[in-house]
Amino acid sequence: MKRKRYSEQQIFRFLKEAEAGVPVTELCRQHGFSQSAFYKWKAKYSGMDVAALKRLKELETENRRLK
Repeated sequence: MKRKRYSEQQIFRFLKEAEAGVPVTELCRQHGFSQSAFYKWKAKYSGMDVAALKRLKELETENRRLK
């Protein structure tokens, strides 16, 4: 299984920086990820707060256990 390079908390922080007005290209260059990865994260995590992020993690764990 592929190892994730960035945690959900880091991704959440990157998205917050982008919302604050930092250009996406600048974020990508500073932190070493691609623009396509950023937009995938934005599609998945956009509009979430910390509680929703924890709930998503719990659901993913439960689904893995049930398989």
